[in-house]
Amino acid sequence: MENNPFDIYTDEYEDWFKENDSIFQSELLALRQVVPTGKKGIEIGIGSGIFAEKLGIKYGIDPSDKMLNYAGLRNLNVEKGFAENLPYADCRFDFAVFITSICFIGNPVKALKEAYRVIKDKGDIIIAFLDKKSSLGQILTAEQQESKFYRTATFYSVAEMISLMESNNFEVIRILQTLTDLNKKEIEKPVEGYGKGSFVVIRGVKR
Repeated sequence: MENNPFDIYTDEYEDWFKENDSIFQSELLALRQVVPTGKKGIEIGIGSGIFAEKLGIKYGIDPSDKMLNYAGLRNLNVEKGFAENLPYADCRFDFAVFITSICFIGNPVKALKEAYRVIKDKGDIIIAFLDKKSSLGQILTAEQQESKFYRTATFYSVAEMISLMESNNFEVIRILQTLTDLNKKEIEKPVEGYGKGSFVVIRGVKR
């Protein structure tokens, strides 16, 4: 990506999580409900590795050099590349995760086909994203052209994401949501379903 904002504003990206720790911790709580432990997983669009480090995910891929430098400092096994063309063998991983990265992928269908290829039979896929129909999703959509990071993003509703997953041979088995109140400063426990939370986590299984 030319003029990749994640290469330009890398430090600002990291600082955001420090300044908004309750949001970060709320998102982590939701992800911990569905991300397998003790298994070999990959984060597609790993960025700086800030989520992978906390979730015990050891492998990742990302197109941003500066983000990968951060991930390397977190002792993660990372590769430079794109979701649409993963440099990994078939059935290499027990699970794959996309954490707020799916909206930056140019060809999400091809990315999910690649994820399907590198996941073992009956393996998990976890997609975490900002629901475009949520309060935060609507704010980000309205302010998209002024955003450093989201200017080129494609936001999805939960229904759109479920359709995308199912049409690429993943069976959706669980949906969690958090960040139901953006004014709260406390860490929020995730709840099942969607429609109230801005941050949604969908777990699917490879058919």
